[in-house]
Amino acid sequence: MASSAAHAADKILKVGVTSGPHAQIFEVAKRLFEKNNPGYKVQIIEFNDYIQPDAALDAGELDANSFQHRPFLNAQIKARGYKLYGTGTTMIGPMAIYSKKYRKLAEIPAGAKIGIPNDPANESRTLLLLQKHGLIKLRTGIDPLSGINATPIDIVENPRKLKFIEIDAAQLPRTLDDLDASAVNADYASKAGLNPARDSLVVEDGDSPYACLIAVRIKDKDQPWLPKLVAAYQSDEVKKFIETEFKGGILAAW
Repeated sequence: MASSAAHAADKILKVGVTSGPHAQIFEVAKRLFEKNNPGYKVQIIEFNDYIQPDAALDAGELDANSFQHRPFLNAQIKARGYKLYGTGTTMIGPMAIYSKKYRKLAEIPAGAKIGIPNDPANESRTLLLLQKHGLIKLRTGIDPLSGINATPIDIVENPRKLKFIEIDAAQLPRTLDDLDASAVNADYASKAGLNPARDSLVVEDGDSPYACLIAVRIKDKDQPWLPKLVAAYQSDEVKKFIETEFKGGILAAW
């Protein structure tokens, strides 16, 4: 009876994740959190896009989510007025450019069609990656951490006259048969059997500002369970799982 009563009193934390690596990694963090914090249970709720997890969190349908980097969170707060707070870096899912037609970035021809994510933060992330590798040049002043994201209209030099096709991030792996190349986020790449360290033309390196984090409502930022949840994620067990499971396709960000 005592055990049943204790179980009934458990605090249920609903955590939203996107399916794929975020869900896989959080299962490991969940087990460690529950082991170290009797009286709490974590219910993982999976989503298949980048928009619903923040909407559900802001509406109070979730206690936390774990899927996005800070520039994306900042962009959602700015665009939708969410009262959300990000803490506890989790992992970096490197953005990468893939192609079924070309083996090197230098081989991409003039006028090539490049698929890019249509959400502001990841579109900017892709354009900054292409700029870093010399394919385009953006206007000065782009600062994703401050919410100043780049779009194709911010391109001031495009010597190869590349054409950018804006597509929902989840659909980008499917475009590789039709487009010359596409930028694919690491979680969607993983689900498509792509490893950025192995299969891409170019990939973000470890100094990327796009580390993912755990988000909660601002009113919950001082909840006692939050640092414990972050600690469970930022554990040696989770880091070892990331290194073993993803073999460089996902990087621990702590």
